[in-house]
Amino acid sequence: MNWIFFPRTEQTPKHLLEVVSVFEEQTKKIDSKSNTLKSNDVLACVRPGLSDIGFNVEYPGNTIKIPVLHGERGKVKLAFKADALSEDNKTVIEVEAGRAYRNNQFLKDIFEASMMIETDYLVLAVREEYRGGSQLTEDYKIISAFIEAMFSTNRISLKLKGILLIGY
Repeated sequence: MNWIFFPRTEQTPKHLLEVVSVFEEQTKKIDSKSNTLKSNDVLACVRPGLSDIGFNVEYPGNTIKIPVLHGERGKVKLAFKADALSEDNKTVIEVEAGRAYRNNQFLKDIFEASMMIETDYLVLAVREEYRGGSQLTEDYKIISAFIEAMFSTNRISLKLKGILLIGY
């Protein structure tokens, strides 16, 4: 398992290191080099550990919606779904599998997290390797390079304080 925190000029916050530990504890079960789990299956493996460190984690019947816009009378007008949320640490987690790179899901996750109210950090967990048909894609490596360029060029500014990318 690999991980990297962006921006690389900042120290990884302690609460995000706890998230890394949860994923590391499940490495044998979720490792994409030897498993082909769907994102919901990976999320199920890390759910107990994430719950233990204060995250509200999605499960069937428990959808997590984070406000983006409020409308009349203060009601939520627009909200985006997330896989997990720590309100205390203002951190959203998204776990992706096959769609992470090939369908640009990681871009959507970054875009949505950037608009969520009271969100400072995004944890994006993606496969290190994705096998689709006869093709092998190194999702973690490709996405890492993309996020590195995004932070390095400074051409796009995000309200997020940081993104933790985990390759499982």
